[in-house]
Formats: sequence, C-alpha cells, structure tokens
Amino acid sequence: MSAFFDQLMSDTEKERQQLLEIPLLTRSTQGNISLNTYVSFLTQAYHHVKHTIPLLMACGGQLPERLEWLRVALGEYIEEEMGHQEWVLNDINACGRDAELVRHGQPNIATELMVSYAYDTIQRNNPISFFGMVLVLEGTSVRVASTAAEVIKKSLNLPDKAFSYLSSHGALDIEHIDFFETLMNRIDNDEDKLAVTHAAKVFYTLYGNVFRSIPLN
Repeated sequence: MSAFFDQLMSDTEKERQQLLEIPLLTRSTQGNISLNTYVSFLTQAYHHVKHTIPLLMACGGQLPERLEWLRVALGEYIEEEMGHQEWVLNDINACGRDAELVRHGQPNIATELMVSYAYDTIQRNNPISFFGMVLVLEGTSVRVASTAAEVIKKSLNLPDKAFSYLSSHGALDIEHIDFFETLMNRIDNDEDKLAVTHAAKVFYTLYGNVFRSIPLN
C-alpha cells in the first residue's frame, strides 16, 4: 500500500492540472502579465494570507487528542507563517500602490468564499481537512512562485523588494512541502485521509477561482 502523501497527490492530480492551466498562472511563468494584474494578485493574496494564522489556530484547537502530534506540528507552521501578510503589503507599496487601501479593502468574492470554506470545513467537517488547503496553496507556490517572481520582475522592471512574498514562498514552501509529506504519511485513519483528499479537491477549485477572478489587463 502506497504512503498517504503519494496517494493524495495521485488522487488530486486532475484538479491540480486544471489549476495550473489557468491563464493567469501560465502567463505569470512567462512574465506576460501587467502591473495591474500583479498588484491584483497581491491584493487577493493579502486577503487570504492574513487568515493563515487564525486558520492554523482554529485547526489546532479542534483536533482531537489522538492527533496531538499534529497539533504540535501546527505550532511550527504558526511560527513560520507569522506576519507574512505584511510582506504582501510591503510588495504592494514597492509597486507604487497604496497598501493601506488594500488592508482596509474587501477581497474578491472568490477569495472570500475560499477563506469561508476553510473556516467552515474545520468547524463543520473534520479539522484535519485544513491540510487540504495547505497542500493546494503551498504546492502551487512551489510549482509557480519562484519562476514567476523572476520573470515578472524582469518584464515589469520592478525592484527585488516588490517580490518578498513570491520569492520567499517559492523557497520556503519547498521545505514546507517536505514537512507536509512527513505529516501526511503519519496519518493512519481512513476518515482523516478521505477528509484531507476531499478538501484538497475543493481547494484546488476554490483557489483556481481566486486566480480566475483576477483581471488579466
């Protein structure tokens, strides 16, 4: 029987490919996006990244005692992710836009729905479902972020300080995915495995909708 992480990747391959084929993502890795599109991406990133710590805490608070080892791991995630929403706002400022307008603005509906489902599935379903979101966001970052940062920086002639979020997450999330794989392979409960797999499929769709909501001009 294959390790759960490998099974999870296999079971979500179709949804992952559908996400990676979204025009915004393919154009980003070619450097073929406008400044407006890049700032719009950062804006939506801010509106979901600011929920990372609250979601990690919500998940940790709901996990049963049998998953105490996973609660400990969430503490490591919290330490790593603290303050990353401010990196996004700094990047927006470096692009010449007003980050405070973003801070006090509203997300696109697609972003709000993804965040809402994350809170909902922790409370209504199995809290371990949150790790489906971890796979989708960090896995996509590993595949796209570092490459996109370099080519967008060149095509838009932007400074390095406009890419602290993308550049750091490309490298950081490679480490996180290795950590994630170790955690997933410790899960031995079939209901927990099904919960993570189902949530990952949903989050691939919801995160895809966030990218689809961003204008390409």
